[in-house]
Amino acid sequence: MSEYHTPVLLDESVSALVTSVNGSYADATFGGGGHSAEILSRLGPQGSLMGFDRDTDAIRNGFDDPRFKLIHNNFRFIHNYSLLEGRQFDGILADLGVSSHQFDTAERGFSFRFDAALDMRMNTQGGKTAASVINTYSQEELERIFRLYGELDNAGKAARLIFSARANGEILTTTALNAVLAPVTPSFAEHKYLAKVYQALRIEVNDEMRSLEKFLQGAAESLRPGGRLVVITYHSLEDRMVKNFIKAGNIDGEVKKDFYGRTEAPLQAVNRKPILPCESEIASNTRARSAKLRIAEKI
Repeated sequence: MSEYHTPVLLDESVSALVTSVNGSYADATFGGGGHSAEILSRLGPQGSLMGFDRDTDAIRNGFDDPRFKLIHNNFRFIHNYSLLEGRQFDGILADLGVSSHQFDTAERGFSFRFDAALDMRMNTQGGKTAASVINTYSQEELERIFRLYGELDNAGKAARLIFSARANGEILTTTALNAVLAPVTPSFAEHKYLAKVYQALRIEVNDEMRSLEKFLQGAAESLRPGGRLVVITYHSLEDRMVKNFIKAGNIDGEVKKDFYGRTEAPLQAVNRKPILPCESEIASNTRARSAKLRIAEKI
């Protein structure tokens, strides 16, 4: 499991999640199974765990345990399965973003470090690729995703370069894309800049923000009263969405109150400030640098 993906904030997240050894839990982002294995280690014989992942590579990591069931699907459908199984959860865990395996497998196209096809699909069985986004989106659409999902200051310039370059032929590889963007890539922050570009493309390809919104809504509906939602975030866009949903019950953070002045949010925060990895974890796992753990409880 550790070779596939090293879980971040493992003890902190699972300790916050598991409140009953015989409870029913969900690992919404199964990945290499690290969080799931730790959850199962803390459950008794009557406990149960349902895992979700849309990546076929992750599904191959499933293990044989009568208390465990692995679903090959997007976590945005968690409430559908809650209804189908006729169960509510005592806790739901989500470790957002991209796994170490996805980043480190060159042919998946998630990283600018390798020469590979521009793919970036978390579900490799269908859907648009990063290449199709780069080569078919309008200049305005490219600027939108770079500005919104990558928070690029020069999103317009990057979009113009791509739109102009593809007139001479399709941009199909990470190396080709990096070369096209070289004129607007800061020499003093090349990795940071390209990371933002690739993040924007990955989010667009996998519809990550909409999936996260649907997941948060479904998770709130699938938890029993007192159940825990435990979420690990890695970039400001997803962290803001999670924080707003816990605060207000919607991703915009707009607090709405009923006739009696009570906030209509279905969750309440357990930790006012996010829990961060310790220095030793950050030193041993670079992915932990930007990780934040948020915990909420179903009202």
